[in-house]
Amino acid sequence: MRVSTLNLYNTSANQLNNLQSALARTQMQLSTNRRVLTPADDPVASARALEVSQSQGMNEQYATNRNSANSSLAAVEGGLQNAGELMQEFQRIVVDAGNGTMLPKDREALAVELEGRLQDLFGVANTTDGNGGYLFSGYKTTTVPFTSAAGGATYQGDQGVRQLQVSDSRKIPLSASGSAIFEAIPTGNGVFQTQAAVANKGAGIISTGSVVDRTALTNKPYELNFNVSAATPPVTTYTVTVDGTVGPEQPYEAGKAITLGGMSFDIKGVPASGDKFTVAPSEKQSVFSTVTKLIADLRAPTDGSSGKAALTNNLNTALNNLQQAHDNVLTVQASVGAHMKELDYLDSAGDDLGIQYAATLDDLTGLDQVKAISEFSQQQMTLQAAQMSFKTMSGLSLFNYL
Repeated sequence: MRVSTLNLYNTSANQLNNLQSALARTQMQLSTNRRVLTPADDPVASARALEVSQSQGMNEQYATNRNSANSSLAAVEGGLQNAGELMQEFQRIVVDAGNGTMLPKDREALAVELEGRLQDLFGVANTTDGNGGYLFSGYKTTTVPFTSAAGGATYQGDQGVRQLQVSDSRKIPLSASGSAIFEAIPTGNGVFQTQAAVANKGAGIISTGSVVDRTALTNKPYELNFNVSAATPPVTTYTVTVDGTVGPEQPYEAGKAITLGGMSFDIKGVPASGDKFTVAPSEKQSVFSTVTKLIADLRAPTDGSSGKAALTNNLNTALNNLQQAHDNVLTVQASVGAHMKELDYLDSAGDDLGIQYAATLDDLTGLDQVKAISEFSQQQMTLQAAQMSFKTMSGLSLFNYL
């Protein structure tokens, strides 16, 4: 069989090109440390690797989201910490104001201090996240949450709670609305509130009270009306009005527990005829309103025993409301701390998942370095031998024998 020179050259060139391509492919595998360079190399592994790569990318994005959420929650936690410290300061001032030796000028000094602390509380409630957004304005991140108003403050945010996806199945709240933190504060002891009427003339002081039987709670307002007889010595009695019905007269004993509808409280001091005390279900009140009223109470005149009793009743009411406000802040702060701890757990789980994805990708498309290096050396030697053979054969000619 005759082999033409053209056919010899074409066949040799094709063979050298194939060997060169194989060598280049192995070299590319070694440089990228990947066995599968194109989907054609292993269609099944490539399809699976694409799914795993997408999951790995989502896992990395969730890690970024968790970092962002952790930063936001840290800012919220700092704001709540400052708010809690201010609540403690308010309570300290109330306790100081209850000192019976204080003069009007002393209470005025406390009122001035309270005004400064109130402005500090506005600053905390209007804290920003460092990017120009307000932490406690709900979805309205560009709106100042609280502005000063007569009797307290006006909330201009909304009730929304911003959330961020931090895993496949978990969204983390980034904050709480300012209304839930600073406005939705239950008055009194959280179940009911006792109060003395503003027009009282006597020196009766009502306690905060407590729940003694939750099954007997009626969630109805009660009114106690006092009457002092003209007899000598005078006899003090009171009646209880509920749902418009006036109950029978009952003798008054200072400090003796009075039980109504599952609630127990006492009244001390000497009430006057016509004095009234109310026991009503707790309502929601802004801490700004509580502090504003407290400032006004400190500046009110305290002439005589009735004035001192009114101040004591007002201070007791303010102290109870501030304790409820402080408890509410601590509850939200605990929730923020729980979310931050959950983020730490999700970070750990995300890192483990990232390692798993990397291992799966390595199994699907990873390269056996030892095998690839051996194959590269073999291909290199084969290519060199083929080049030398082609060179030798292409140099043969009958003219060399003539």
